[in-house]
Amino acid sequence: MTITTAKRIAARLPRLVPLAAALAVALPAQAQWRVTPSLSLTETYSDNPALASDAQKRSQWISEATPGIAVYGQNARVQLNASARASLYSYSDGRPGNMLRNNIQYDASGRANVIDELLYVDARMNGGTRPVTAFGPDSSGLNRYTGENRTKLSNWSISPYLVQRFGNVASATLRYTHDSVDADDVNFGKSSSDSAAIDLVSGRAWRDIGWNLRYVRQNIDAERLGTTTSENALLGLSYRLHRTLKLTASGGYDSYDYEAMPGNRTAGTSWSGGFAWNPSARTAVQMSAGRHFLGKTGSLLATHRSRHTVWQASYSDSVTNTRQQFAGVQGVDTLALLDSLFAATIPDPLARRQAVLDYLLATGLPLSTVQSVNYLTNRYFREKNAQASFAYNMRKQSSVLTFYANERTALSTSEADAGLLGSGLFALNDNVRQVGASLAHSYRLNALTSATASATATRSRSLETNFETDQQNLRLTLTRRFSRKLSGNVELRHNRGDLGVFGAGYKENAISATLSAQL
Repeated sequence: MTITTAKRIAARLPRLVPLAAALAVALPAQAQWRVTPSLSLTETYSDNPALASDAQKRSQWISEATPGIAVYGQNARVQLNASARASLYSYSDGRPGNMLRNNIQYDASGRANVIDELLYVDARMNGGTRPVTAFGPDSSGLNRYTGENRTKLSNWSISPYLVQRFGNVASATLRYTHDSVDADDVNFGKSSSDSAAIDLVSGRAWRDIGWNLRYVRQNIDAERLGTTTSENALLGLSYRLHRTLKLTASGGYDSYDYEAMPGNRTAGTSWSGGFAWNPSARTAVQMSAGRHFLGKTGSLLATHRSRHTVWQASYSDSVTNTRQQFAGVQGVDTLALLDSLFAATIPDPLARRQAVLDYLLATGLPLSTVQSVNYLTNRYFREKNAQASFAYNMRKQSSVLTFYANERTALSTSEADAGLLGSGLFALNDNVRQVGASLAHSYRLNALTSATASATATRSRSLETNFETDQQNLRLTLTRRFSRKLSGNVELRHNRGDLGVFGAGYKENAISATLSAQL
């Protein structure tokens, strides 16, 4: 088992080269780094770890060892945030065919300042398991042992860019990005893209008037679909009515060359109007409404931070595809929410990050919260996504609440997903609506002990076929810190939901005990 895991990790090491090379160029000898190795040991009893139907479920004791490492550093030349962990599983009654031997996850992002005020490099890579379809158990970690409805997926990207300032008149950015997305599922396969983006933004000399020009061209080369190209051009304008309020407007043209569904357009103009309101450093609201070639559209981004709370809300409407989303940042991040919450009292980013990690360890709150299921599809789609989150922290208790509503309408033809869904399920991904919510509440019993209750609920529905699945999870966790680097917890959990295209419903009850150490 260990040898197999080591081989898989070694196979992924070449994908680290772009990130390592970019950072090595700018890495100064005096860089300040925080490297945190860790090890967790978990023993779990589950009456249905495979998430099978009642007639087929089978109980197991599962032993789990999870070594991990986190690296964080930041200074004038380089920024790096990376983590990796490998969970190794051993089953008391033998491993059923659909159960995992191990689960490897990693995520790294970095930025290098190669030449001051001229040349920079961004790089990112991540890997883990992802859902094959929205209509089955997700792969968020709540059902980490089963291989049902999941496939391994990895991606990386590297993006050098040039920045040029023209005094106070304007600034320009020229960016090139190459990325790769690779899934074990051969019907999704491997794809890569190359894109070039040019941005020209007004400077301070324009006083109350602002403007920006943007042009992006992207070529995607996919094993299953061949080559597709998109072009997007946009002109944005703003006018400052007050020091806290700006009016905004935009106009542009978008063009895609995918094979469209009957009656759908693939190119056309767009326009929008809105405002940006920034009454203080803690509050910001941006909103717009308009039209593009697919109909009415709009956007929202609102944030508010107080001493004890953080509020965030967003809405977006875009033409995109699954591989493009996998190549970017996804979901609501508890770590990012709490980082924003702690910013008022801990200005130093390195010290603040460690404080957030210590806080999560003490309270047992999850590192990430519920998000829409980014299932595999080879099709382009229009995605409307609304998301909101709230976090608060008091002396004795804290909570993180999130919810989302997401609707995807397929724009390209269904034949592209024939291998993923089968010929009888062509319409399943035509129009998919997902809603979900999660709540985690932690109460500190004393300086070393806390209790956490968390719940999630998600629903996915195919609007074309009326096929619908639900998933629910409830966890109760008691966490104890034995020292600054050693903690333990006991957890009770209940999972239930629908197996979707894989079968009927399932239920799972489990209890686990974990000992975690930072080395």
